[in-house]
Amino acid sequence: MKKSNKEKIILVTGGSGLIGKSIIETLLNENYIPINIDIIPSSSSCEHYKCDITNEAEIEDTVNQIYEKYSRIDGLVNNAYPRKKEFAADFFDVEEKNLVNQLHFQLASYYLCCQKVLPYLQKNNGGSIVNISSIYGSVGNDFSLYKNTKMNPPGVYNMVKGGINSLTNYLAAKFGKDQIRVNTISPGGIYDNQEKDFVSKYIQKVPMGRMGHPDDISPIVSFLLSENSKYITGQNIMVDGGLTCL
Repeated sequence: MKKSNKEKIILVTGGSGLIGKSIIETLLNENYIPINIDIIPSSSSCEHYKCDITNEAEIEDTVNQIYEKYSRIDGLVNNAYPRKKEFAADFFDVEEKNLVNQLHFQLASYYLCCQKVLPYLQKNNGGSIVNISSIYGSVGNDFSLYKNTKMNPPGVYNMVKGGINSLTNYLAAKFGKDQIRVNTISPGGIYDNQEKDFVSKYIQKVPMGRMGHPDDISPIVSFLLSENSKYITGQNIMVDGGLTCL
């Protein structure tokens, strides 16, 4: 029997952040039971577990606690994006140890969250994982957008997001037999009070003529968690106003 949204326990990492808050709100409105897994609490009414997703033991303990409480887990939204202060360093200024740290912080956390949740989805005879990536996991940056601004896109960001896209393909292929679906959402630029010059140039590049907002992303997450997407897996959905179609 298919589960209604109301019965689905969905873990959302980074549910206290800009996009995470919108994901939580949308899932609540659509009768899911979202659980916020974040080192920072939020003002949303959903249950919150404080967890550092760069710490394997904390991830495992948190996931186990949730399963013990609810006796099931139906989905995971890998949304958190932990970073260190070296994150914004220029390409030539990144030292090897910092590069390794960034890749561990950001890519390993996605891998480990999937690793700890997947056995419970197998017990559940199916489920859905949604990985939040970026268009820059699939295409290169248009560096003309950053000219005359203080913004300097870090190369490690593209490496991480490309890795997330590949991880999605691997998991979708490996666990499809268990009726577990794994998909990626790749947002374009999301408005977050960036420099005016950047915003002005960015929207001129976008066919729809604006930057994205968190509520452009969250309904797609809900769809991929629902039974309406029961035959969709291994996909990377660009949510970018048409930027990458050019």
